[in-house]
Amino acid sequence: MNFIKKIAPGLIICTLIAQLGLFFGKFIPSIGGAPLAIFIGLIAGNTFAKSNTFAPGSKFSESDLLSYSIVLLGGTLSFNTILQLGFSGIIFIILQMGLTIVLTMFIGKKLGFSKHFSALMASGNAVCGSSAIGATSPVIKANDNDKGISITIVNLTGTLLMFALLPVANYLYSYDTLQTSALLGGILQSVGQVIAAGSMVNHNVLEMSTIFKIVRIVFLVIVVMWCSKEFKDNDFEKEFKEDTQTTLQKEAYSKNKKSLSVPWYIIGFFILCALFSLGLIPEAFSKTFKLISSKFEIIALAGIGMRINISELIKQGPKASLYGILVGISQIVIAVVLIKIFL
Repeated sequence: MNFIKKIAPGLIICTLIAQLGLFFGKFIPSIGGAPLAIFIGLIAGNTFAKSNTFAPGSKFSESDLLSYSIVLLGGTLSFNTILQLGFSGIIFIILQMGLTIVLTMFIGKKLGFSKHFSALMASGNAVCGSSAIGATSPVIKANDNDKGISITIVNLTGTLLMFALLPVANYLYSYDTLQTSALLGGILQSVGQVIAAGSMVNHNVLEMSTIFKIVRIVFLVIVVMWCSKEFKDNDFEKEFKEDTQTTLQKEAYSKNKKSLSVPWYIIGFFILCALFSLGLIPEAFSKTFKLISSKFEIIALAGIGMRINISELIKQGPKASLYGILVGISQIVIAVVLIKIFL
């Protein structure tokens, strides 16, 4: 009951913003309800709904509701749809992620950022934004400042790319489903951004780009393991391997080492996908899942908008912003080249 009271104010306002986005989207179909919900949420979150009272609910909308939405989406897709990615689609994702990490680390070094900060930027841009940064930061013992700035820059970069990629997809691919989905799902930083961008094209692109994104998230385990290996000789590793370390430190280190797991909503997605593929989920249930999933999506997008702190973005300064822009441009170039080769 206390939890419900805590999230209620933010959840209610996110729901209202989502409905406003859908309402105005009917009059501006070229934009649609999804991006409008983000814009309205951004305005609300930086003005009248700036109070911390709304923070728990907007965070719940952004993370939990979006996770539930992804799980329910699995009940509307068969493995045949996922298999459309094919071997070349998987290779595209692996190379896109790998090259993004390499270039992000390189750009960060050239701009004078620390290796820790660059690693957070690399994981966030290559995999799944804030979630990847959250999973990576304890492994490399990143400080709170680096974590906060990287999350802010990665989210801003993804938000800008969410709109910038659409004209690119239209010009290069005429919104071809597979190629457009690879561009959106292979680049955008968060699931919410992929869903928002896909919904601005059509439902087929929304589904396929989400699949590309989900496959990227599955590889989060490998990226975190890379970070663990890359930073194994730094102070974090030494601190927890000293003979004088406390039992509490040992437990904390052990916990971090064991936390390299696939997010629960990805497992849930594949379970429902398997049930739907086997015909164990009736068509009526599948339609209900799709309806609820779409409602959760739009509320989550309103939450994403509400949690974009404009003053914090300005505070980060031009250098960090330049880092995000250069990484975003690099991702686009990599994706366009790889799509031409593999897709």
